[in-house]
Amino acid sequence: MPVDRFVRPLNAGIAVLLFAALFSLPSVTLSAGEATPVAENPELEARVQSLSRNLRCLVCQNESVAESRAPLAVDLRAQVREQLGAGKSEAEVVDFMVSRYGDFVLYRPPFKASTALLWLGPLVLLVGGLGWLLLRLRSREQEPALHLTEDERRRARALLEGNPADSEEQRS
Repeated sequence: MPVDRFVRPLNAGIAVLLFAALFSLPSVTLSAGEATPVAENPELEARVQSLSRNLRCLVCQNESVAESRAPLAVDLRAQVREQLGAGKSEAEVVDFMVSRYGDFVLYRPPFKASTALLWLGPLVLLVGGLGWLLLRLRSREQEPALHLTEDERRRARALLEGNPADSEEQRS
């Protein structure tokens, strides 16, 4: 009985924690999504959002600048908005971001020596895997086939028919 005295409050505490977690999930999911537009000009804001979707958030790394709510992403969106508002082209804004943060800020970095492994790595792994598979299959073809003796065949047949006792008798 003394154990029961400790288990009931523990179960009640777990239930309260689960209840709180369950009702906090909708507030977390509602706050996700793209950042809200800031510019008063809808055309400018559409350009900012379009360009921001192609830039990687340097803090989150798996979200675009348009989707991220990190303070750095907010600053990057503000820089994009400011430069586009000043009349710069999207290519000029991207060049500025790359010069400042490197190719990592781009979701599709250009093909060059420093990014060659990124672009060619999957192809190298695929070709290497296929080559290994072909070599393995060829080596299996060259392996001699296993031949069972008549005694081994009888034991296997007995096991397949569900008579393990018969296979034990034949072995001894």
